Order: sequence, then structure tokens, then C-alpha cells
Amino acid sequence: QRLPSAPRERRPALAALAVLLVLGGALASAYLVMASGQRVSAIRIAQPVAAGQRIPLSALREVQVGDTGIEYIAWSERAKVAQTFAAVPLVRGALLTNAMVSRTNGAAQGRMIVGLSLKPGQFPARGLESGKHVSLYAVSGGNGGNGGGNGGAGSRAGAVLAPDAIVVGASSGGGGRLGSDGLSLDVAVPPGQVAQVTQAASSGLVAVALIPDGTQPQAGGGTDVPPSPNGEAPSGTGDGPSGNAPSGSASPRQPERPKRSPGTGGG
Repeated sequence: QRLPSAPRERRPALAALAVLLVLGGALASAYLVMASGQRVSAIRIAQPVAAGQRIPLSALREVQVGDTGIEYIAWSERAKVAQTFAAVPLVRGALLTNAMVSRTNGAAQGRMIVGLSLKPGQFPARGLESGKHVSLYAVSGGNGGNGGGNGGAGSRAGAVLAPDAIVVGASSGGGGRLGSDGLSLDVAVPPGQVAQVTQAASSGLVAVALIPDGTQPQAGGGTDVPPSPNGEAPSGTGDGPSGNAPSGSASPRQPERPKRSPGTGGG
């Protein structure tokens, strides 16, 4: 005869705890899957931007990326980004990060800012924006002579005042055009070229030439003197030697004194 077995002890609390653990694990797994697939709006570069150039809004595009811990700048910050400069060359398709932007233009450090008031014909129609490199030239005052009299800088028309200046600001966006009236431009030039640029700028006798990306600027600055309008070379009126003297210009030979013969008499 079998002995009676003890009745099983039921533990509903343990069963409920097991169910909760299973449900918790399922919810945690679902959350991780959803978090890994969560997308956020970030900023992507749509067109190349040179280092030191202000980042335009037209170069920014919205892109959806997974929020997996990667570094990015939110699309909602695009207006602030448009007020910064590119710290490194930005290539098309790159995801913008904080290390790629700078609040100051590092390329203009060590230079001095000069303001220019330009008339139509003294600057390109488009392309002048912050970060661009330009060359500054002296122009004529319009009275047929060279630009030295009215410009105040003593530079002939066409002389290079600053071969490699950097645009740091314009009077308006989108190239800085002010209709047909002109353009107010701020450029950064080396300290040694500030005097001649400011003197010419005070009379409005400065023309701006845009240097395309990848082009080396002309060497020198402020020392190029073109030939005179009549095609003749400047006359040599300086203190230095001017070469061989023309024939017939040598100083006359002094007459020789008669030689006294050795004393032969009177003594």
C-alpha cells in the first residue's frame, strides 16, 4: 500500500515574478531594437566649402541618421552654423560635426581689417563672400593720369596694393551686392600693406579681383610699377647709377701742364 504523498505547495508569488521577468526582458529587447533604429535630423554638407570660408545656408542639407552615439549637429542648429566658418575643408556628403566649424576665421589671424567702399566696375558681380581670397589693385582717378595723385597712395594705376587679401565681411548676403550703388567690403590684409591700401581706399581708388579656389595669388604687393602711358620707361633721376654714359658726355680732359726740363743754366 502506497503511502500518501504530501500535497504540493503552490507559490503564486513566484509564478507572478517569473511572468514579470519574462515581460520585462521582452520590453527591454523591444526598446533596444527601437532605439537602434531611431532616426534624428542632422546636417549634411551639400557643396564644398573651403577652410576659412563662412558656411552658407545653401551648403547645408537635412539628413536622417541613426542615434547610435555618433557625433553630429542637429538640423535645428543650421541658423547658428551659417554664422560660423569652416575650420577644415568641407566636402560634399560629409556629416557636419562641431570640430569642423569655428566661430572665428583662423586664416585672418595676424592681419588687419580694412574697409572698402567700391563702385560698380571695381568688384566682380558675384562670388565675393567671407573667406574668399582677393587681390587689390590701384585704379585711376579718371582724369587721365596715373592713380597716384588722387589715390594718395603714390601707386600708379594697375599697381598691386595687396596680392592676397581675405574677405571677412560684406554689406549684405549673397555676394554682398547693393543693387547698382556699390559694395561695402571688409578685407584682412597683412600689416605691411595696410598703409597703401587705406590711402587708396580713402579716395575710392581700389579695385578688387577675385582669386578662384586653387589659384596662387600674385607675389609681391605695392611694388609693381607699370610703364608710363606714353610707353617710355621712367627717366633715371635717382641717386643710383644709370648704366654706361652716352658718348660725348664724358668730362673734358684737363690740359696737361708743360713739363719743366731739368735745370741747365743759371746755376
